[in-house]
Amino acid sequence: MKFLWCTILVKDLDETLGFYQDVVGLSINERFKTGENSEIVFLGDGETKIELIYNEKNKVSEKKGISIGFEVDCIEDMIERISKKGHEVHSGPFETPDIRFFFVRDPNGVNVQFVEWK
Repeated sequence: MKFLWCTILVKDLDETLGFYQDVVGLSINERFKTGENSEIVFLGDGETKIELIYNEKNKVSEKKGISIGFEVDCIEDMIERISKKGHEVHSGPFETPDIRFFFVRDPNGVNVQFVEWK
């Protein structure tokens, strides 16, 4: 079995796209309308994607207990990048014997983890 994507229901598609494109660095893989007031965007160049679904009728609340993770070369550089984009570190940085990591929240409350392998 192959993992294809993680879906996030979003309250503001433009704000969320800005976060995942400008902060995380993902590119749009596919974007299409699914109705008059709904749209789906797939982000990422690799095998696994992030799927953003916007529908103005959806009630979107903060996501709890969910996180998605991205590998970075240097967490200090990523923290600086996030700060310059107007976002704050939600928690961390933390350290284990193998990795260093921290979390930010996307515009929908999803925990986004950035991991540096030691």
